[in-house]
Amino acid sequence: MAKNRGAIVAVALVAAAGFGLAAAKFGGGDDKVLRVANQKGQVKSMMIASGVLKDAPYTVEWSEFPAAQPLLEAVGGGAADLGLAADAPFIFAYQSGSPVKAIGIQAPAAQAGEALAILVKNGSPVRSVQDLVGKSVAATRGSIGHHLLLQALERAHIPADRVRVTFLPPGDAKAAFDSGAIDAWSTWTPYTNVAIKEGARAVVDAKDYGLPIYIDIAHAESIGPKRALLADFLQREAKAVQWARAHPDEFAQVLAKETGLPLDIARASFDRNNRMAQPIDDKIIAHEQAITQRFQRAGLTDGKRPVADAFDASFSKGG
Repeated sequence: MAKNRGAIVAVALVAAAGFGLAAAKFGGGDDKVLRVANQKGQVKSMMIASGVLKDAPYTVEWSEFPAAQPLLEAVGGGAADLGLAADAPFIFAYQSGSPVKAIGIQAPAAQAGEALAILVKNGSPVRSVQDLVGKSVAATRGSIGHHLLLQALERAHIPADRVRVTFLPPGDAKAAFDSGAIDAWSTWTPYTNVAIKEGARAVVDAKDYGLPIYIDIAHAESIGPKRALLADFLQREAKAVQWARAHPDEFAQVLAKETGLPLDIARASFDRNNRMAQPIDDKIIAHEQAITQRFQRAGLTDGKRPVADAFDASFSKGG
């Protein structure tokens, strides 16, 4: 248990020392650099494991983040050209005014309950969404965990303000959950996998509410000057995802090494990375519109920016 807790805290605190850029030279001159923000355990692990970047004619500079919120701050602030995040944090950042654009879509190829859940301690009296009324629930603001909580309350016809939401980054939420300072924690893998292994249980999970889609997100001002690099990276990323789906055990080995997670947790976390690329279409835009409206109803955003303007479909049409 102590080993798992140490691993998850290491993942959560990876951004504590700043962006921590680590350049990996794959060819090309200094003027050919693509800065990619990586949420620990996602894109970088697949790209390394699959070897798809070995002949890339440009440099990739990776920056590491524990969650989508700081990753999107880096992309929106121009510190990174590209990053992968889920549907809810992307649209939350966009509606908050961030200059970001969705240029690629990856939909889940498999369902996994533990990939996204509202967790409680095994001995907790909370057994249903209704039992969360008046309780404290930790979530990262605008995250898929936060969105799952809003979905669950909405389905149960419970106003969002009937639950005391404490906004914490994953590392702090983990500490609060372990200490009993909060009653529940709405989060994602690998945090869910570790917590459940340590004895937590899910009150709500992705089996009932669905996994989020994942979005390749570019800084709006990077699209013009770095279009060729972005398009090439997306193609290589798609190949890496296909490789990971065909070699889940080999991928888990690299994921464990990259994140410091135990191998069994890394293997269980593969389901989150089991995705398939798909085009940006009206269904995707409608999906993000529904999330925007859910955040609006909770009083978290005014939702005034047109959702369709958040997408650049040209990359899925051949760049």
